[in-house]
Amino acid sequence: MSTLASSAFGGDPKAPVLVVAPHPDDEVLGVGGTIARLADEGREVHVAVVTKGSAPLYTDQMIEAVRAEARAAHDHLGVTKTHWLDFPAAELAEHPHGGLNAGLGKLVRDLAPGLIFVTHPGDIHMDHQLSFLSTLVASRPHQNDYPTTIMAYETLSETNWNAPYLTPAFVPNVFIDVSETLERKLEAFQMFASQVKEPPHERSVNALHALATLRGATVHRHAAEGFVLVRSVI
Repeated sequence: MSTLASSAFGGDPKAPVLVVAPHPDDEVLGVGGTIARLADEGREVHVAVVTKGSAPLYTDQMIEAVRAEARAAHDHLGVTKTHWLDFPAAELAEHPHGGLNAGLGKLVRDLAPGLIFVTHPGDIHMDHQLSFLSTLVASRPHQNDYPTTIMAYETLSETNWNAPYLTPAFVPNVFIDVSETLERKLEAFQMFASQVKEPPHERSVNALHALATLRGATVHRHAAEGFVLVRSVI
């Protein structure tokens, strides 16, 4: 298997990778195998969790439980650091958009990532759409230093529940072989015990395995994760 760390993806192979996750577990669902592969190859991988639950929908105990699950999953995948941005979950549309732009902008400036993974703009969840837009704002190429590669990932039960032909469709044009790290991804997802569902729910281990098999078969690999290339400067 060729290494991603020395490839054109992300420009400088020494530059960090940033995965933007609107909610804890999005990053594992969409990028878990790739995170593990990059980490194994020595790449510094950061995860930015954009939102935090709040009362009355979420208690402090529930919030801490999910964060503990995320920390365990990230450690298992080899994430270098998790950044909690603490914007209001399911309320980003009501929050001043300039605040989200500024929060992600500061993180991008501080980390100087060469490669960013972010949720797809066609996802049904507004938090995913707004996280995508703010990531692009934070990554504008007029800056002295900006991310040279941006890819959108898919999140089961969000990306595929949009309105066909009315919202942007997820049609992957980049496939990353995760044959050797798929089991780690599935194990990491199971560490999100509060989020795991039983089949035939899409947020089940079976569904994740099936999607990886399908994406892999598309490019004659045992397992893969699919992405839409947003920008690549080489």
